[in-house]
Amino acid sequence: MSLDRSISRRSVFRGAGGLAAASVLGAGTALAVNTPAHAAGLNVIEHQTYGRMEYYKVSTPSIAWNPRINVLLPDSYASGRRYPVLYLLHGGAQNFMKFDREDDIRGLTAGRDLIVVMPDGGIAGWYCNPVTANLGPRNWETFHIEELIPWVDATFRTFPEQAGRAVSGFSMGGFGALKYTAKYYGHFASVSSHSGPASIRSINGAVVHWANASSTVDLGGGTVYGIPWDQARVSADNPVERIESYRGKRIFLVSGTDYFDANEHFVLPTQREFAAALDGAGIRYERHEEPGGHFVRRERLQQDIDGVIAHLRKAG
Repeated sequence: MSLDRSISRRSVFRGAGGLAAASVLGAGTALAVNTPAHAAGLNVIEHQTYGRMEYYKVSTPSIAWNPRINVLLPDSYASGRRYPVLYLLHGGAQNFMKFDREDDIRGLTAGRDLIVVMPDGGIAGWYCNPVTANLGPRNWETFHIEELIPWVDATFRTFPEQAGRAVSGFSMGGFGALKYTAKYYGHFASVSSHSGPASIRSINGAVVHWANASSTVDLGGGTVYGIPWDQARVSADNPVERIESYRGKRIFLVSGTDYFDANEHFVLPTQREFAAALDGAGIRYERHEEPGGHFVRRERLQQDIDGVIAHLRKAG
């Protein structure tokens, strides 16, 4: 199916199968959770409970400051069952509170059997270990993959396997979700990108330039990909160059069609390029193009969460 032809303003694409029909922290009672003081290089230095939400501040040798993590437990967590986990990654100039403050993650998951983990990812960390960092370590990739995931599995009743994990994100976090799924094939059974770039070399390397430019202040003049670029690192992180790594996964993509939006101007063509590459490889996916610009669409996030639950191992 060609993605270059005209499409309706609200449409759904299913790869390798053609066009389908469109289908503030609150107070509460603490829930019992096992909270190790130290696990996988991560030390908990603060922990509070707000209803279903478990808040943590941690220290880690991977990050020069103390990142935060929100863990949203299902209503039924006290049942003693194990649950699948969704890692939900925020965008640039945002933090771990994004989906709770702005996107009603509690309402979207009410009554659903899913743990949602929402970690800090840096103002412009790009879910990477940067080539240079002059203000202390900012190794977000190491923190999330080598420390956070093992800590979550040690702390909560999860399924510590690919079939029990999904990753999704918005903007920079959507890129992070795609990148982590490709680089760490056995970690996630489902990947979703809400207005996240999916090809970082296209448009004359616009996304790599974007990552380097946006990160330089946080890195004290350092950059994510280096100047000149570390070409091997760019290729390792580039979703469109790792198409086979998505085979067998659930893939869910959303982008806005407002080409005059400063961010979606770059996101939309990269998602189209990625989808075309998936089509060429015969890999199924679901993609939505929506009116408007660069923001999380509640109905698509709800659809994504329900799709994640349907795809992952069931609570039990």
